[in-house]
Amino acid sequence: MPRRRGLTPEDRDLWSRVARTAEPLDPKRKGQAADLAAFADSRPPPSAPAPAPAPATLPHFRIGQAAAPAHPVVARPSTMAERLAQGSLRMDARTHRKMSQGKLRPEARLDLHGLTLAAAQPELLHFILSCHASGLRLVLVITGKGRGDHGPLPTRPGALRHQVPYWLHSPPLAAVVQQVTAAHYRHGGDGAYYVYLRRPAG
Repeated sequence: MPRRRGLTPEDRDLWSRVARTAEPLDPKRKGQAADLAAFADSRPPPSAPAPAPAPATLPHFRIGQAAAPAHPVVARPSTMAERLAQGSLRMDARTHRKMSQGKLRPEARLDLHGLTLAAAQPELLHFILSCHASGLRLVLVITGKGRGDHGPLPTRPGALRHQVPYWLHSPPLAAVVQQVTAAHYRHGGDGAYYVYLRRPAG
């Protein structure tokens, strides 16, 4: 319910003059007009509006000067391959450098290019576990740069390229995968990953 506002001085003056000249409908209540006038005169004047807050002071700024960011800017990797490259190194640094430079030849490869996410996951699972059981260390998983998944539900382009690293870092594959790195351009570049496997137990 809206709050009732007090009468302004002009309203009270006008109301008082009208109340003094008005005649009550009931002759027995002759004091009704006087009561109304007294009521109008007794109303408190409206409260003054709150002053507007002073504008915040701005620092001096010259034309052409670059504005300082409100928060520190953190560069975010644009692709999963870049995020993996910035991750912690869990293998021999010299071997990793040679692998990243394309100087190590993968011992096996799996081409998932063109498969849907639903079809690719079991293929990847079987391939990685089989390679680990065979004692292989470096394998190549080709995802392609991607034009989208053609399954019943639409997915973003490059869905396999973005999803495969998550599968490799999730159980049960996380137990046998030691390192995942974007492949060198001679082995597929952004459309493939080197997967360095742990040594089989025993």
